[in-house]
Amino acid sequence: MQDAFAYCAELVRTADRDRYLATLFAPAQHRAALHALYAFNLEVARVREAAHQPMPGEIRLQWWREVINSERDGEAQANPVAAALLTTMARDRLPPDKLTALIEARRFDLYDEPMATIAGLEAYASKTSAAVIALAAQILGADAGAAAEPSGIADGIARLLRAFPLHAARHQLYVPMEIFERFQIRVGDVLSGQSSAKLEAALAALRDIARRHLRAADEHVMALQHQALPAFLPVALVRPSLDLLDRCDAFAPAELALWRRQWLIWRAARNPARIAG
Repeated sequence: MQDAFAYCAELVRTADRDRYLATLFAPAQHRAALHALYAFNLEVARVREAAHQPMPGEIRLQWWREVINSERDGEAQANPVAAALLTTMARDRLPPDKLTALIEARRFDLYDEPMATIAGLEAYASKTSAAVIALAAQILGADAGAAAEPSGIADGIARLLRAFPLHAARHQLYVPMEIFERFQIRVGDVLSGQSSAKLEAALAALRDIARRHLRAADEHVMALQHQALPAFLPVALVRPSLDLLDRCDAFAPAELALWRRQWLIWRAARNPARIAG
Protein backbone atom coordinates (compact mmCIF):
# COMPACT_ATOMS: atom_id res chain seq x y z
CA MET A 1 0.00 0.00 0.00
CA GLN A 2 2.92 2.33 0.64
CA ASP A 3 3.83 1.95 -3.03
CA ALA A 4 0.31 3.06 -4.01
CA PHE A 5 0.59 6.25 -1.98
CA ALA A 6 4.09 6.90 -3.35
CA TYR A 7 2.69 6.56 -6.87
CA CYS A 8 -0.03 9.11 -6.06
CA ALA A 9 2.50 11.53 -4.61
CA GLU A 10 4.63 11.39 -7.74
CA LEU A 11 1.60 11.76 -10.00
CA VAL A 12 0.43 14.87 -8.15
CA ARG A 13 3.98 16.28 -8.03
CA THR A 14 4.32 16.07 -11.81
CA ALA A 15 0.75 16.76 -12.98
CA ASP A 16 -0.74 19.07 -10.30
CA ARG A 17 2.24 20.96 -8.96
CA ASP A 18 0.24 23.65 -7.15
CA ARG A 19 -1.75 21.21 -5.05
CA TYR A 20 1.41 19.20 -4.41
CA LEU A 21 3.15 22.31 -3.07
CA ALA A 22 0.14 23.02 -0.87
CA THR A 23 0.39 19.56 0.70
CA LEU A 24 3.88 20.42 1.95
CA PHE A 25 2.21 22.78 4.42
CA ALA A 26 -0.06 20.04 5.75
CA PRO A 27 0.90 17.84 8.70
CA ALA A 28 3.01 14.91 7.50
CA GLN A 29 0.45 12.34 8.65
CA HIS A 30 -2.16 13.76 6.24
CA ARG A 31 -0.06 14.23 3.11
CA ALA A 32 -0.45 10.71 1.71
CA ALA A 33 -4.23 10.95 1.93
CA LEU A 34 -4.20 14.33 0.22
CA HIS A 35 -2.04 12.87 -2.54
CA ALA A 36 -4.56 10.05 -2.99
CA LEU A 37 -7.47 12.51 -3.27
CA TYR A 38 -5.64 14.78 -5.71
CA ALA A 39 -4.46 11.82 -7.79
CA PHE A 40 -8.04 10.57 -8.07
CA ASN A 41 -9.12 14.06 -9.13
CA LEU A 42 -6.44 14.03 -11.84
CA GLU A 43 -7.53 10.62 -13.09
CA VAL A 44 -11.14 11.62 -13.61
CA ALA A 45 -10.26 15.11 -14.87
CA ARG A 46 -8.21 13.74 -17.75
CA VAL A 47 -10.51 10.94 -18.85
CA ARG A 48 -11.24 12.74 -22.12
CA GLU A 49 -7.54 12.92 -22.98
CA ALA A 50 -7.05 9.25 -22.10
CA ALA A 51 -10.18 7.88 -23.75
CA HIS A 52 -10.42 10.20 -26.82
CA GLN A 53 -14.06 9.18 -27.43
CA PRO A 54 -17.17 9.56 -25.22
CA MET A 55 -18.02 5.86 -24.88
CA PRO A 56 -14.60 4.71 -23.58
CA GLY A 57 -14.70 7.76 -21.31
CA GLU A 58 -18.10 6.77 -19.95
CA ILE A 59 -16.73 3.29 -19.26
CA ARG A 60 -13.75 4.69 -17.35
CA LEU A 61 -15.96 6.97 -15.26
CA GLN A 62 -18.34 4.09 -14.55
CA TRP A 63 -15.38 2.02 -13.37
CA TRP A 64 -14.49 4.74 -10.89
CA ARG A 65 -18.10 4.89 -9.66
CA GLU A 66 -18.00 1.16 -9.03
CA VAL A 67 -14.65 1.46 -7.24
CA ILE A 68 -16.08 4.06 -4.88
CA ASN A 69 -19.15 1.89 -4.27
CA SER A 70 -16.92 -1.12 -3.42
CA GLU A 71 -17.96 -3.06 -6.52
CA ARG A 72 -14.46 -3.44 -7.98
CA ASP A 73 -12.39 -4.38 -4.93
CA GLY A 74 -10.12 -6.86 -6.71
CA GLU A 75 -9.40 -4.57 -9.65
CA ALA A 76 -9.11 -1.53 -7.40
CA GLN A 77 -6.27 -3.06 -5.40
CA ALA A 78 -4.31 -3.49 -8.64
CA ASN A 79 -4.69 0.22 -9.44
CA PRO A 80 -2.49 2.37 -7.17
CA VAL A 81 -4.73 5.45 -7.27
CA ALA A 82 -7.88 3.42 -6.59
CA ALA A 83 -6.21 1.45 -3.81
CA ALA A 84 -4.92 4.60 -2.11
CA LEU A 85 -8.27 6.35 -2.51
CA LEU A 86 -10.21 3.47 -0.93
CA THR A 87 -7.83 3.39 2.02
CA THR A 88 -8.21 7.16 2.40
CA MET A 89 -11.99 6.93 2.19
CA ALA A 90 -12.03 4.39 5.00
CA ARG A 91 -9.56 6.22 7.24
CA ASP A 92 -10.97 9.70 6.79
CA ARG A 93 -14.61 8.75 6.23
CA LEU A 94 -14.86 10.56 2.91
CA PRO A 95 -18.47 10.52 1.72
CA PRO A 96 -18.92 8.35 -1.40
CA ASP A 97 -21.77 10.55 -2.63
CA LYS A 98 -19.48 13.59 -2.93
CA LEU A 99 -16.94 11.58 -4.91
CA THR A 100 -19.57 10.09 -7.21
CA ALA A 101 -21.05 13.56 -7.75
CA LEU A 102 -17.60 14.72 -8.86
CA ILE A 103 -17.42 11.83 -11.32
CA GLU A 104 -20.91 12.59 -12.62
CA ALA A 105 -19.96 16.24 -13.19
CA ARG A 106 -16.95 15.09 -15.22
CA ARG A 107 -19.26 13.42 -17.75
CA PHE A 108 -19.66 16.90 -19.22
CA ASP A 109 -15.99 16.79 -20.22
CA LEU A 110 -16.57 13.85 -22.56
CA TYR A 111 -18.85 15.67 -24.98
CA ASP A 112 -18.71 18.77 -27.18
CA GLU A 113 -22.01 20.21 -26.00
CA PRO A 114 -21.29 23.73 -24.72
CA MET A 115 -22.01 24.91 -21.20
CA ALA A 116 -25.42 26.55 -21.37
CA THR A 117 -25.65 28.90 -18.42
CA ILE A 118 -23.60 30.65 -15.75
CA ALA A 119 -25.51 28.68 -13.13
CA GLY A 120 -24.54 25.46 -14.89
CA LEU A 121 -20.86 26.45 -14.87
CA GLU A 122 -21.05 27.34 -11.18
CA ALA A 123 -22.66 23.97 -10.42
CA TYR A 124 -19.92 22.19 -12.38
CA ALA A 125 -17.18 24.03 -10.47
CA SER A 126 -18.98 23.34 -7.20
CA LYS A 127 -19.07 19.58 -7.80
CA THR A 128 -15.44 19.47 -8.98
CA SER A 129 -13.07 22.12 -7.62
CA ALA A 130 -15.11 23.04 -4.54
CA ALA A 131 -15.69 19.38 -3.69
CA VAL A 132 -11.96 18.67 -3.82
CA ILE A 133 -11.30 21.54 -1.39
CA ALA A 134 -14.01 20.35 1.01
CA LEU A 135 -12.74 16.75 0.90
CA ALA A 136 -9.16 17.89 1.46
CA ALA A 137 -10.28 19.90 4.49
CA GLN A 138 -12.03 16.81 5.84
CA ILE A 139 -8.81 14.81 5.47
CA LEU A 140 -7.09 17.53 7.48
CA GLY A 141 -9.64 17.06 10.25
CA ALA A 142 -11.53 20.28 9.67
CA ASP A 143 -14.90 21.44 8.43
CA ALA A 144 -14.49 23.69 5.40
CA GLY A 145 -17.76 25.32 6.32
CA ALA A 146 -19.02 27.89 3.85
CA ALA A 147 -15.55 28.63 2.49
CA ALA A 148 -15.14 25.71 0.08
CA GLU A 149 -18.06 26.61 -2.19
CA PRO A 150 -17.11 30.13 -3.32
CA SER A 151 -13.38 29.36 -3.17
CA GLY A 152 -13.80 26.30 -5.36
CA ILE A 153 -16.04 28.02 -7.87
CA ALA A 154 -13.55 30.87 -8.27
CA ASP A 155 -10.68 28.39 -8.59
CA GLY A 156 -12.58 26.22 -11.05
CA ILE A 157 -13.47 29.13 -13.32
CA ALA A 158 -9.89 30.42 -13.27
CA ARG A 159 -8.57 27.00 -14.28
CA LEU A 160 -11.06 26.78 -17.15
CA LEU A 161 -10.14 30.26 -18.37
CA ARG A 162 -6.47 29.31 -18.48
CA ALA A 163 -7.38 26.26 -20.56
CA PHE A 164 -9.69 28.18 -22.91
CA PRO A 165 -7.50 27.80 -26.05
CA LEU A 166 -7.11 24.05 -25.51
CA HIS A 167 -10.83 23.57 -25.02
CA ALA A 168 -11.74 25.72 -28.02
CA ALA A 169 -9.30 23.78 -30.21
CA ARG A 170 -11.11 20.55 -29.43
CA HIS A 171 -14.57 22.20 -29.79
CA GLN A 172 -15.30 22.11 -26.08
CA LEU A 173 -16.72 25.29 -24.54
CA TYR A 174 -17.01 25.93 -20.82
CA VAL A 175 -17.71 29.63 -21.28
CA PRO A 176 -21.52 29.64 -20.96
CA MET A 177 -23.55 30.24 -24.09
CA GLU A 178 -25.48 32.72 -21.97
CA ILE A 179 -22.38 34.95 -21.97
CA PHE A 180 -21.66 34.42 -25.67
CA GLU A 181 -25.23 35.41 -26.51
CA ARG A 182 -25.00 38.48 -24.29
CA PHE A 183 -21.96 39.68 -26.25
CA GLN A 184 -23.30 38.48 -29.63
CA ILE A 185 -20.43 36.09 -30.25
CA ARG A 186 -20.68 33.38 -32.89
CA VAL A 187 -19.53 30.00 -31.64
CA GLY A 188 -18.01 29.19 -35.03
CA ASP A 189 -15.64 32.14 -34.69
CA VAL A 190 -14.49 30.93 -31.28
CA LEU A 191 -13.95 27.37 -32.45
CA SER A 192 -11.87 28.60 -35.38
CA GLY A 193 -9.61 30.53 -33.04
CA GLN A 194 -10.70 34.03 -33.99
CA SER A 195 -10.07 36.55 -31.26
CA SER A 196 -12.15 39.72 -31.11
CA ALA A 197 -13.03 42.61 -28.83
CA LYS A 198 -16.37 40.93 -28.10
CA LEU A 199 -14.69 37.70 -27.07
CA GLU A 200 -12.25 39.55 -24.82
CA ALA A 201 -15.20 41.32 -23.19
CA ALA A 202 -17.01 38.02 -22.69
CA LEU A 203 -14.01 36.42 -21.00
CA ALA A 204 -13.57 39.54 -18.88
CA ALA A 205 -17.17 39.12 -17.72
CA LEU A 206 -16.42 35.54 -16.73
CA ARG A 207 -13.32 36.67 -14.84
CA ASP A 208 -15.52 39.14 -12.98
CA ILE A 209 -17.79 36.27 -11.94
CA ALA A 210 -14.76 34.40 -10.60
CA ARG A 211 -13.68 37.50 -8.67
CA ARG A 212 -17.17 37.85 -7.19
CA HIS A 213 -16.95 34.34 -5.81
CA LEU A 214 -13.46 35.05 -4.52
CA ARG A 215 -14.74 38.10 -2.64
CA ALA A 216 -17.52 35.99 -1.18
CA ALA A 217 -14.93 33.46 -0.02
CA ASP A 218 -12.66 35.95 1.72
CA GLU A 219 -14.55 36.32 5.01
CA HIS A 220 -15.27 32.59 5.21
CA VAL A 221 -11.63 31.66 4.62
CA MET A 222 -10.51 33.94 7.44
CA ALA A 223 -12.92 32.13 9.78
CA LEU A 224 -11.58 28.67 8.93
CA GLN A 225 -9.99 26.36 11.44
CA HIS A 226 -6.23 26.62 11.07
CA GLN A 227 -5.83 22.95 10.13
CA ALA A 228 -8.03 23.43 7.03
CA LEU A 229 -5.80 26.06 5.44
CA PRO A 230 -3.56 23.75 3.33
CA ALA A 231 -6.69 22.67 1.42
CA PHE A 232 -7.23 26.28 0.38
CA LEU A 233 -3.69 27.36 -0.47
CA PRO A 234 -4.02 26.83 -4.27
CA VAL A 235 -6.83 29.41 -4.19
CA ALA A 236 -4.14 32.03 -3.53
CA LEU A 237 -3.26 31.73 -7.22
CA VAL A 238 -6.72 32.68 -8.47
CA ARG A 239 -6.60 36.46 -8.22
CA PRO A 240 -3.07 36.82 -9.67
CA SER A 241 -4.04 34.42 -12.49
CA LEU A 242 -7.14 36.44 -13.32
CA ASP A 243 -5.15 39.68 -13.25
CA LEU A 244 -2.60 38.17 -15.64
CA LEU A 245 -5.36 36.98 -17.98
CA ASP A 246 -6.71 40.54 -18.08
CA ARG A 247 -3.58 41.45 -20.05
CA CYS A 248 -3.55 38.48 -22.44
CA ASP A 249 -5.16 37.56 -25.72
CA ALA A 250 -7.92 34.96 -25.32
CA PHE A 251 -5.96 32.42 -27.35
CA ALA A 252 -2.57 33.13 -25.81
CA PRO A 253 -3.06 33.15 -22.03
CA ALA A 254 0.08 33.52 -19.95
CA GLU A 255 0.75 31.29 -16.95
CA LEU A 256 2.15 32.47 -13.66
CA ALA A 257 5.79 31.43 -13.44
CA LEU A 258 6.50 28.42 -11.25
CA TRP A 259 8.61 30.46 -8.85
CA ARG A 260 5.78 32.96 -8.43
CA ARG A 261 3.19 30.23 -7.81
CA GLN A 262 5.47 28.76 -5.16
CA TRP A 263 5.93 32.17 -3.58
CA LEU A 264 2.18 32.92 -3.58
CA ILE A 265 1.40 29.59 -1.90
CA TRP A 266 4.19 30.11 0.66
CA ARG A 267 2.97 33.64 1.39
CA ALA A 268 -0.62 32.46 1.83
CA ALA A 269 0.51 29.72 4.21
CA ARG A 270 2.12 32.39 6.40
CA ASN A 271 -0.81 34.79 6.10
CA PRO A 272 -4.26 33.28 5.30
CA ALA A 273 -5.57 36.74 4.42
CA ARG A 274 -3.62 36.28 1.17
CA ILE A 275 -5.68 33.25 0.08
CA ALA A 276 -8.79 35.02 -1.18
CA GLY A 277 -8.03 38.60 -0.23
